[in-house]
Amino acid sequence: MKSVCLISGGLDSFVSAGIAQKESDELYGLSIDYSQKHKKEIRYAKKIADFLNMKEHKIITLDLSFLYSALTDKSIKIPEKSISGIPPTYVPARNTIFISLALAYAENINADAIYLGINHIDYSGYPDCRSQYINAYQNLINIATKKTVEGGKILLKTPLINLSKSEIILLGNSMNLDFSLSWSCYQGKEKACGKCPSCIIRLKGFKEAGLKDPIKYII
Repeated sequence: MKSVCLISGGLDSFVSAGIAQKESDELYGLSIDYSQKHKKEIRYAKKIADFLNMKEHKIITLDLSFLYSALTDKSIKIPEKSISGIPPTYVPARNTIFISLALAYAENINADAIYLGINHIDYSGYPDCRSQYINAYQNLINIATKKTVEGGKILLKTPLINLSKSEIILLGNSMNLDFSLSWSCYQGKEKACGKCPSCIIRLKGFKEAGLKDPIKYII
């Protein structure tokens, strides 16, 4: 099986890609530089692609700085605590945009699956990280490409969607993934801030897993 993995450089996409490696004959990585403040994660995506010996790793530059989000708009401050509801770090339609690019890539190389690291247990409340969204997108894929309307399949795989962050970390640890090669902090500085929602979720996950996070934090 030939698979495309969306890799952000974060922990979840790393574990998802690790699973894809075990389930696939050929692995192709896709990362998006979308003018995010924490574009440092792209450097980590490259490290992950190398670690997993991907056959190819595409990095696409896509300017989403015009969208209203704390991750793309420099005038909006990244929150330093968890926020109930949909937080300002939500990027409008981001997963829809990213999956559509992965779908085009997958069809172009005749891949059979697309792997995403999203989950709806320990996440930031984004609407495009839910099972309902993934199921709806799979239905779209089934009627959206030459390959699928001619009888082929491109499966949208989300192996982590029902796992907590601690379960994801334990799963990655069991596969001997090097989590020092992943980056989660929204700030993108030399050290992780430990205060943004992404850092909070990651730190909590490592604590509950009984493991030490190998990356360095300011706090």
